[in-house]
Amino acid sequence: MILFVAMSKPGEDYLQRAAESYFKYKVRFEQVSGRPGLIVRYPQVTPEFVSRYPFRAIFIGGFGYGWDEIDLPDLYGLYDVLHTTTLPVLGACGGHQLIGHAFSEDFRQVETLADEPMRQLEPGEPDWEPDYHPGWFVEKGMQPVQIIQPDPLFAGLPETVYVYQNHYCEVRQLPEEFVLLASNENCAIQAMRHRQRPIYGVQFHPEAYTNEYLHGRQVLENFFRLAERP
Repeated sequence: MILFVAMSKPGEDYLQRAAESYFKYKVRFEQVSGRPGLIVRYPQVTPEFVSRYPFRAIFIGGFGYGWDEIDLPDLYGLYDVLHTTTLPVLGACGGHQLIGHAFSEDFRQVETLADEPMRQLEPGEPDWEPDYHPGWFVEKGMQPVQIIQPDPLFAGLPETVYVYQNHYCEVRQLPEEFVLLASNENCAIQAMRHRQRPIYGVQFHPEAYTNEYLHGRQVLENFFRLAERP
C-alpha cells in the first residue's frame, strides 16, 4: 500500500480538492506501483498511524499556501515519521520543502516555518501569475532539470529531464544529511536524497506527467521500485 499524504489547506473543502486532484494522482500511483493507495491528511500522519498499515512507501504532496498558515503542532506527527521511518519517502514541491525544513529545524523548538521564495521579479519582468504570489518569480509548466548526481531515482532517464513545476518557494540550503541530485537555472535544489535512508525530495511534480512528457512517470516508477526492495 502507498500512503499519499495530502497537504490540504486548513479549512479548505477537502472533498473538492480530493475530487479535483488527489484521487487523480492516487489512481496514477496505483497504476505505476501496482499497489493500492490511501489518501490521508497530514495532521493524521504519525508513527503510530503508519505502523497500523502495510505501507510500502510514502508520498508527500505539494500545496499552494504559506507555511505560516499551518498550525505547526499539526506537523509534529509527520515530522516524527520522517525522522524514524525506514520506508521510502518522496516529497514533491511543498512536500520537498517540508523535508528540507524537517531536517534543518526542530519543529518543536520553533513557532512557525518561513516561506523561502526563489526571488522577486526584476523591473519590467512580466508577472505571469498575478494571482499567485504577485511580484515573485514563479517557475511553472514543463521545465528542464539537470541531473547532476546518478541515483536510482533517475535510472533510465537522460541528463536533462522535463518535469512539471508550479512553485515560488524553494529549499534554499541543502540539509546536512542530504546530497544534491538535480538542479536548474531557476532553483538550485531540484532534487535531494538523504545520505543513509531512502528519503527523497523533488521540487517538481513527477505525478503531473503527460503523454508528451513522461519523465515524471519514470521518476515515480523508479521510486516505487525502491519500495519493492526487501
